[in-house]
Amino acid sequence: MNEQTLTEQEILKLEAEYCSYGDTVHYMEEPRIFERCEGSWLYDGHDVPYLDMQMWYSAVNFGYKNPEIEAAHTRQMETLPQLASQYLHRGKVLLSAKIARATEQRFGQKGRVHFNVGGAQAIEDSIKLVRNFMHGKSLMFAFMGGYHGRTLGCSEITSSYRYRRRYGNFSNRAAFIPFPYCYRCFCGQKRETCDYECIKSFEKLFETEYYGVLDIKANEAEYAAFYVEPIQATGGYIIPPKDYFVRLQKILKKYSILLVDDEIQMGFYRTGKLWTMEHFGAQPDVITFAKSLTNGLNPLSGLWAKEAMINPETFPPGSTHSTFSSNPLGTAAGLAVMDYAERSDFEKIVPEKGKYLLDLLKNLQKDYSVIGNVDGLGLALRIEMTKNDRFTPDKALADKIEEEGLKGNIEVDGKKYGLVLDIGGYYKNVFTLAPPLTISYDEMDLFAQLFRALLKRCAV
Repeated sequence: MNEQTLTEQEILKLEAEYCSYGDTVHYMEEPRIFERCEGSWLYDGHDVPYLDMQMWYSAVNFGYKNPEIEAAHTRQMETLPQLASQYLHRGKVLLSAKIARATEQRFGQKGRVHFNVGGAQAIEDSIKLVRNFMHGKSLMFAFMGGYHGRTLGCSEITSSYRYRRRYGNFSNRAAFIPFPYCYRCFCGQKRETCDYECIKSFEKLFETEYYGVLDIKANEAEYAAFYVEPIQATGGYIIPPKDYFVRLQKILKKYSILLVDDEIQMGFYRTGKLWTMEHFGAQPDVITFAKSLTNGLNPLSGLWAKEAMINPETFPPGSTHSTFSSNPLGTAAGLAVMDYAERSDFEKIVPEKGKYLLDLLKNLQKDYSVIGNVDGLGLALRIEMTKNDRFTPDKALADKIEEEGLKGNIEVDGKKYGLVLDIGGYYKNVFTLAPPLTISYDEMDLFAQLFRALLKRCAV
């Protein structure tokens, strides 16, 4: 069997027989097989270009095959591509220092960096860190609509029961608190007049011991930390009111509850800041990150934590371990990402591009009543698909648009294109847009044309 000459049908037949579907979601009955990528584009076996507006769940913030980042990765491959994680190499130390210094500059707290190999593993390490620092407390708060991973520990603080249903509870399921999803307010309020009813409801839990949260006499909460995404990712790129997290953290500090900031999808300038929490004024005790740390070239993740939690006396050597954490190829790519971002002025570029793209979405919304809500912060944007009343969720329409985009037959100016979209949201009706931060204005204009063509095709 010559693997290089197999047809797409032969590849799909092999997949059906030998591949686990446990780590796979196909968005079409006959999924596309992509052959190459560059910049904002994926290409199938017929060389049809697909404009990618989700970039691997924001893992490739800086464009496919970014030459500067790939060059650093290649140089490392030629010198020290492999090293056991218990030994030191320059890249680990330099990348740790760069991230720690940047975080101290932004939040005014000294801390340290700890690496692992994926987002869920970074969350798992953060749970260990929190439990250790909080003297074994194992209960956490998290948000409805929050997503922090699907390992046994992570699924306890991820709101969707379907990730736990087959496996039971591993430790302690989080207490899930409503996120400020103002378009679909859990408390039934209007954003203009609600006066933060969601915050008031959370604060009320601490009024009496009979709400199961606080020992009033000892003034000690049973909960160790609150895990948050500053912008909900899988939940549908929901952007909270600007001072929400400041108000939330005021309550947490009063009862010595830590704030863990999950930046795995929104970090590294997706919203125009290194950390999205910078927009909202709170000061996290722990930050987890992954995905675009290496621009998708290497499965490297990590966390930053304040010094009191992670110094060697509090969190000693061997507290956790992964064979491939802080691997030289990953840290080389991570250093290249940090250097590239510093030179590229994304704090200025991303808000400008985000505003331009959001204006395009608002124009589409005016023309199509099936677009209920659009919003964005930087280049994290949302399109919520609804019935013609602009509110009732329409999952079927979102699914149809996504599938049609992947057929690769949208014609613009005589040329055929595909469009790669991703669906999230509480009702699985939200297109979550995470284009590369390097996307051009012409490509954003083309996206609007392609999406409009799909609306004409699907919104009947």
